[in-house]
Amino acid sequence: VQLVESGGGLVPAGGSLKLSCAISGSTWGYDVISWFRQAPGKEREGVSCITSSDNSAYYVDSVKGRFIISRDNAQNTVYLEMNSLKPEDTAVYYCAASTVLSSRWYNPGFVDYWGQGTRVTVSS
Repeated sequence: VQLVESGGGLVPAGGSLKLSCAISGSTWGYDVISWFRQAPGKEREGVSCITSSDNSAYYVDSVKGRFIISRDNAQNTVYLEMNSLKPEDTAVYYCAASTVLSSRWYNPGFVDYWGQGTRVTVSS
């Protein structure tokens, strides 16, 4: 599985960005696509995930109501629409693939493949 993120950049607080994750390769069996982020000096953390089986979406509390995850199966792409961005959202955002959905999907240990990341900077 290959995952390629795009869409990062610099945005003022309160602004919006839409990240894309292009998925290629052998995707059979990878039911869950997630977005993680890692801020400088901090551990990588899960942000949101979506399942291919029924498009169920999950979010961590810090982004609920602001971020929206979606997928376009025809384009093999997963999106993360980020609204009302805050300086604390500044991080490198990674797309990730997992074979199964865990109740701890936000834990990087459950990820099988990672993308290379795209940087998001929110200015105050």
